[in-house]
Amino acid sequence: MLKTLTVSNFALIEYADISFTDGLNILTGETGAGKSILIDAFSVILGSRASVDYIRKDTDALRVEAVFDITGNNSVITLLAEQDVTPEEDGTLILSRRLSRNGKNTITINGCHITLAFLRQLGECLVDMHGQHENQSLLRSETHFDILDSYSKNIREKLQSYRDVYHEWLKIGQELSKKESQSRERNQRLDMMKWQTEEIAAACLKQDEEIELEQEVKILANSEKIVNSLNKAYTYLNNNSKGYVGVLTGLADAKRELEIAVRYNPEFQPQLKIVIEALFQLEECSRDIRDFSDNLEFNSHQLAQLQERLDLIYKLSKKYGPTTKDILDYYDQALQELSELISYDEIIADMSNKKKLLEKSMLQLAQEISTMREANSEKIAEEIQNHLIHLGMPKARLYFNIKRLEKYTPNGFDDIEVLFSANPGEEPKAIQKVASGGELSRLALAIKAVNARHDNVSTMVFDEIDTGIGGKTAQMVAERIAMVAAYKQVLCITHLPQIAAMADVHIYIEKHIEEEKTLTKIKTLNENEQITELARMVSGNVTQVAKDNSAQMLNAARELKEKWKNKA
Repeated sequence: MLKTLTVSNFALIEYADISFTDGLNILTGETGAGKSILIDAFSVILGSRASVDYIRKDTDALRVEAVFDITGNNSVITLLAEQDVTPEEDGTLILSRRLSRNGKNTITINGCHITLAFLRQLGECLVDMHGQHENQSLLRSETHFDILDSYSKNIREKLQSYRDVYHEWLKIGQELSKKESQSRERNQRLDMMKWQTEEIAAACLKQDEEIELEQEVKILANSEKIVNSLNKAYTYLNNNSKGYVGVLTGLADAKRELEIAVRYNPEFQPQLKIVIEALFQLEECSRDIRDFSDNLEFNSHQLAQLQERLDLIYKLSKKYGPTTKDILDYYDQALQELSELISYDEIIADMSNKKKLLEKSMLQLAQEISTMREANSEKIAEEIQNHLIHLGMPKARLYFNIKRLEKYTPNGFDDIEVLFSANPGEEPKAIQKVASGGELSRLALAIKAVNARHDNVSTMVFDEIDTGIGGKTAQMVAERIAMVAAYKQVLCITHLPQIAAMADVHIYIEKHIEEEKTLTKIKTLNENEQITELARMVSGNVTQVAKDNSAQMLNAARELKEKWKNKA
């Protein structure tokens, strides 16, 4: 249910914060006051296209925020969970959308950023927008499925199970076709995979082996330079050279002199300790240098072997990847593909069997769905016809013609066509061939009245669907809309007092000019203000007679609504 709608800098609306209730929320006002602008803003927060042309003059951005209570709306909660969005503990869901003049579009749900595509998907689950052009949707075959399937929760659940199987069946069918089309290339690919895996396996690679080899080659190739440097270092540590005392000799002399000094003044003990430790470490270092120098010798044969090994790795890296890790990863993938190629026939047979099992399950579900549709079609047709009687079409007849297709679709194997006749003596025909615009409008309203109790969408918007009707028909339309509001929240823009009188909340929209700026003001009316507004809608002039008539309309409407709500 929509709780509040806040609109800032949207066309003529500078700022509006509107609270809604369950039941029927009526929006009225003079032509051009901004009623449709408010619905446009609501459509934007539900995922419709937002143009910078909507941004109010002399402002940088527009903002629309809608607060919903989604308690018990499992379809919305499931959809949010798929995007890791969590509503508040009390079921509050806050949608916010901001569009700046530079085209930056920011959309959040409870503070989490989302895409426009997801907002549009979510909006379809939250609100059913019904305007004059939506009547044309009755001419589409997909809508005929929606009419019938929305009537039964069992059908909807069974249809979801069917679609899960259907999509898996499609997927495995595509994979199977791909496998079968690749069968010609199989032998050629099999030979290549065998050769590649054998080549890599024969190399007996170890991960990061090339790093160790490159280091070993570097050492062997430069062994003469290394030995010369080590010998010089050893000489500097141990022997007198060019008039200088060797480092170790000098340290031994320093140690001896410090030991003499410490005998007379212990204060020099720390310095002595440092020299002793340095002497021990350098003596050990000197021995290590000597040993390494003695053991290191140039081995041309070993160097050639290492370079040959590196050449092999470089050769493989050009084919399979820049490092030994990449080559080994390719090897694992190639082994997997080779295994599949070897067992190609078994894989195809297994996939074919799986596809047959899915098709068997799909057939059973489709048959069950078709049976339920047949059983419900007469019930829903009868209920729609009863509403059409009250909408001034007492002789109207409607049928659901359900035929079996020779293929599976997302809706099962049924083809559904709505047949309609508005007048006696006329054979029912496809609705798109015989229904006029006025008949489509009333038929759409009758369908909404029937399915209001059954579908999952908690909020419905009627945007001026009363265009071109009046008198008794207007009263009939008003009663149908109020019936829908007995089961769900309804927002309705109207020019007809008969519909406005049915309001649970009456919101008045008017246009003001302040300081040469046009502003739209929105106000929720109390009972006296509602009577005055109804009087204006009835006669144009707010006279006492018009107000008395409006008060009677309100009382009559309340009695009807109480009766419907008790039945709901």
